[in-house]
Amino acid sequence: MASKKQTTMRNSTSPPPSEALDAPEAPGQRFPQARVVESFQPNVMKHLRSIYAVHAGSGSTWTASQTSDFIRNLQKHEQIFDDDGDTPALDLAGFLDYMASSNAAAILPRDNEDLSWPMSAYFISSSHNTYLTGNQLYSDSTTEAYANVLRRGCRCVEIDVWDGTGSDAESSESSSDEEDTTRLGKKESHSQSDRLARLKSSLPEAVASRLSKTGALRRKLERTASHRLTDANKSLTSLRSPSQSSLANEPRVLHGYTLTKEVSFRDVCATIREHAFAASDLPLIISLEVHCNPEQQAIMVDIMKEAWGDVAVVAPPEDQVPAVLPSPGSLRGKILVKVKYAPPNRSHGESGEEEVEGLDRTDSELPVKAAEKKKPSKIIRALSDLGIYTRAVSFKSWAQPEATMPAHIFSLSEKKFTTHHEQNSAKLFEHNRDYMLRAYPSGLRIGSSNLNPPPFWGSGAQIVALNWQQTDEGMMLNQGMFGGTNGYVLKPEGYRPHLAAKPSPNDIIRKTLSLSVTFFAAQYVPLPFGDTSDSGFHPYIKMELHVDGNPSHDLTGNKRTLANQGHERDGDHKAHTKSHRGGADVDFKGQVLSFQGITDVVEELTFLRFKVCDDEIGNDDLAAWACVRLDRLASGYRFIHLWDSKISKASNKTYKYLSERL
Repeated sequence: MASKKQTTMRNSTSPPPSEALDAPEAPGQRFPQARVVESFQPNVMKHLRSIYAVHAGSGSTWTASQTSDFIRNLQKHEQIFDDDGDTPALDLAGFLDYMASSNAAAILPRDNEDLSWPMSAYFISSSHNTYLTGNQLYSDSTTEAYANVLRRGCRCVEIDVWDGTGSDAESSESSSDEEDTTRLGKKESHSQSDRLARLKSSLPEAVASRLSKTGALRRKLERTASHRLTDANKSLTSLRSPSQSSLANEPRVLHGYTLTKEVSFRDVCATIREHAFAASDLPLIISLEVHCNPEQQAIMVDIMKEAWGDVAVVAPPEDQVPAVLPSPGSLRGKILVKVKYAPPNRSHGESGEEEVEGLDRTDSELPVKAAEKKKPSKIIRALSDLGIYTRAVSFKSWAQPEATMPAHIFSLSEKKFTTHHEQNSAKLFEHNRDYMLRAYPSGLRIGSSNLNPPPFWGSGAQIVALNWQQTDEGMMLNQGMFGGTNGYVLKPEGYRPHLAAKPSPNDIIRKTLSLSVTFFAAQYVPLPFGDTSDSGFHPYIKMELHVDGNPSHDLTGNKRTLANQGHERDGDHKAHTKSHRGGADVDFKGQVLSFQGITDVVEELTFLRFKVCDDEIGNDDLAAWACVRLDRLASGYRFIHLWDSKISKASNKTYKYLSERL
């Protein structure tokens, strides 16, 4: 199978003058599709002219038969012309129009997604610690962080909520369903020494030791603490006026017991309402981690109802949760709240054990004892009742009674998830086929790095929460899964619930892959972040195939493990081109990279990642990248559209690779 493609990237750099998209007039029809590439540089145009000439044979213009052969057999298109179905002759100008159009992009557009399955049948684009702009020790919490991820298509955001600075009551123990026993049951202090001591005590021993030995980081934390303390004192002074005093009593959003700057819960809710459906009208899940006392929880409920109104799902139809979850398509334009579940037959003070997100602890696979002692509830009924279809339940075992409740959702840290992937992969997979599960990065990732998501998707986890403030491997793969979608991606066959109303194959489809990509040229390649001159820029392409999303050993018969807390390096295949001089416009001269005979590939869980790096002494800086899910990789001559190294700052400029996939 022959295929060609082109790549596009965004950056703030202005492109140099380029050759216009014109050609000598000749008989034939111009391609009707709108252009997404404004112009071609000479190094790209040279290859385009050569491609056209090769397929023209002895003539100077493609005949209708030649056009049909190229479009249908090589590019694998059906009908793309705006006529009655007859394929026209195509001159060079028409061919250039085609190559400049979206039809020549390397990533195929998503077909109309089937949105009629229960929510558990979808992968959902999700954010972790959404409020943070950087690391988890001293970065800021902002409302813009929420606006940013929502504009980029995220469908599940996280809010960590704490008591307001003016609250007199002691903070409640956390009501989260996640795992962190280090942040419980103490009222937060604004003292610099107390906050530093609290921060160090909450860190893992290895991290705290490293912190104490790193003078620069310690001084940075102390300076940050001093600035934050000054800001807090100023804020408290300004809030003493009667008109502002109520705001000081309202819940705040921050990373608890760290030096991260806070933002008001009310402002976060208002921002979410403003941007909730900016990129997608499919349901938005709000994952609450609640560290507030009962009075503050009541304020949270009032704020959410006021900010979101009838957009929020506050009760199921006829006050009865269905036997299966509703479909995303039936919840368009709705906000769902994921919050700790308190069973209706228990009053405040009679809920089960709680867990908090963060550092990992060992869990037991022993069945839950019916007579185990109940601990006091840490969440009020009014707040718990907002969790209609996403009722957060602390995980204890796959046999606990809540594990078959349709609306429940478990949350597992990457360490705990990895343990179950290795020791109980069949149970993990079976649960995730029918019910919801959220996985999130380890609390040891204080720099806000990300886990490797494909193995988590491969075990069926619907919500794999990532730190969107980073542009790392995890976020690139996330873009490969969700780029160009509405934030909900239907799971492959074999991963979906068994429903009588939706008979479908139960077997997972695996294939053997042989893939070759020919790289011709690139134009307008951005410099690595921080570089100002292309005189020493020697770009090369690194191509990586990620097949670590394949199911685990209990399902395939082959033992597979998640080494290094979610990073399965055995599932990576890598190759790279030679480095080239030439700055922003590079001629790769048709170099071929290939992967051959790779077995047991699930196309929907396999990703091809392209990185443009600068060949230099030491670490090679990233200039640009793209990632595509294998089932969306187009055949033929294609342009690969690339992102710059700061995805959130990508501009509307277009950067391209002309390449051929075989």
